[in-house]
Amino acid sequence: MGDHFQTVVDVDATADEAQALAARAVEWLVAEGIVLGERTDCVLGQPLGHPPGPNWQRAVEESPDWDPWDGLAVYTERTVFDSGQGGPESVTCPRCEATTPLSGETFDEDSESYEDSESYEDYEDYEASGEAEVSGEGQAGEADPDPGGPENGAWPRFAAAMGTWHETGAATVDCPACARPVPLTDWIWEDDYYAFGHLGLEFWNWPELRPDFLQEISRLLGGHRTGFVWGKL
Repeated sequence: MGDHFQTVVDVDATADEAQALAARAVEWLVAEGIVLGERTDCVLGQPLGHPPGPNWQRAVEESPDWDPWDGLAVYTERTVFDSGQGGPESVTCPRCEATTPLSGETFDEDSESYEDSESYEDYEDYEASGEAEVSGEGQAGEADPDPGGPENGAWPRFAAAMGTWHETGAATVDCPACARPVPLTDWIWEDDYYAFGHLGLEFWNWPELRPDFLQEISRLLGGHRTGFVWGKL
C-alpha cells in the first residue's frame, strides 16, 4: 500500500517567522485535540512527530473509512517539498498563464548527456556538471547551450533554480512565453507537485484533509499563501 502524506506549506513565511508560526499552528492543533502535544516516533523524514489526537476527525473529510496510523511532522527550515513518486510534466506561468512542458531531462556527469529525471534532487547533479551558472543574488543563470531551449527542454532551467533557492532562498526563472522573470515560488506546477517554503506541516497516513481545515491553517499562519502537496512513497 505504501505511505502517503499531505503537506501544508507556508510559501510566504520567512526563515525568521517559521518557528513562531509553527508553534502557533501546533498549539491550536493540540488544543483542538487533532494531534497530541507529546512527540513520538510516528512520522517519516523527521525523528519525532505529533501523533493523532482524540479529535483527529475534525481535520478530515466526513466518515473516513480508516483511522490515521501516523502523525504530524513539522518542518521549520528551507525545504523543497515534492510529491514523491513520478514528476510533473509541465509548469504554468502565473503572469501570462502559459504552460511550459518539462522534458524531464537533466545533465548526467558520467555519460555527459541528458537523462530522464523525476526528482528535484537531480538539480544537485546538474549544478555539479558546471552547465548552470548561478549568480550571487540567487538568480538562475543561463547555460550554453540554453538549458531551456528546445534541444534540452525546460527542466534544467528549473532544476538549476531549485538548487539556487535551496541554497539562498531566492531564485527566478524567465518565462519562455512572456520572457518575464518569475520567482520560483510563484510558478504553478502540474498537480501541485512542488511547493517551496520555510514551514511545512506534513500529515502522514491520514485520510483526506478537509478544505475548511486547510483554510483554518492558513488563517492561523497569518493569512499567508499556502501550498498543498499530496504524495506517496
